[in-house]
Amino acid sequence: MLNLNLNARGNRPLHVLCLGAHCDDIEIGCGGTLLSLIKNNANIHIHWHLFTSTPTRKKEAIEGAELFCEGAASVDIEIRSFKDGFLPCEGTEVKNAMEDIKKSVTPDIIFTHNRNDLHQDHIKISDLTWNTFRNHFIIEYEIPKWDGDLGVPNLFVPIDQSLAKSKIAKIQQAYKTQKGKAWFTDDLFWSLMRIRGMECNSASSLAEGFYARKIQLDTLLN
Repeated sequence: MLNLNLNARGNRPLHVLCLGAHCDDIEIGCGGTLLSLIKNNANIHIHWHLFTSTPTRKKEAIEGAELFCEGAASVDIEIRSFKDGFLPCEGTEVKNAMEDIKKSVTPDIIFTHNRNDLHQDHIKISDLTWNTFRNHFIIEYEIPKWDGDLGVPNLFVPIDQSLAKSKIAKIQQAYKTQKGKAWFTDDLFWSLMRIRGMECNSASSLAEGFYARKIQLDTLLN
């Protein structure tokens, strides 16, 4: 398996744009990877943008972002208040919001939703990510849910045991309103990381899985 090392950057700044439709999407989809990137990059700058929220969910999302971005060189958090489940109906305004994000940051990496996710809000954010950021390194994360749409990732990030435990603890600490949901459990989050870890033969036995549609390897031309 070919390895791409994002940690071998010295002290060069690394700008990471995280896009999520809902208030816990980023943490669930790529939280372990973010914790690992922050741990291994002293000059990392996180740009955290969510699109739907309520006043209660917004408070939780701010706490979640702050927990997961602790140790980053800088953190920019913006949480919009579009209605959950209605992003496709707010097409123009959501597109304008994405264009505003593009004006505010030139990211090295973008984390967004998987294009094959069946949730209408997730699909909208994924499509607009690719529509808006046309010359960027985009990685699509996955969210386990009722739809049963988990796929076959082609990119894996091994997560060590301590960071995996930290990911789950931080999710549960921030999102107290979600604890009554049958799927919002430690074992589900752990199980998905365990499956992805098995699939990529992770030394820790754990990993997060992603979908990379386009990757340009400039070093092959040098």
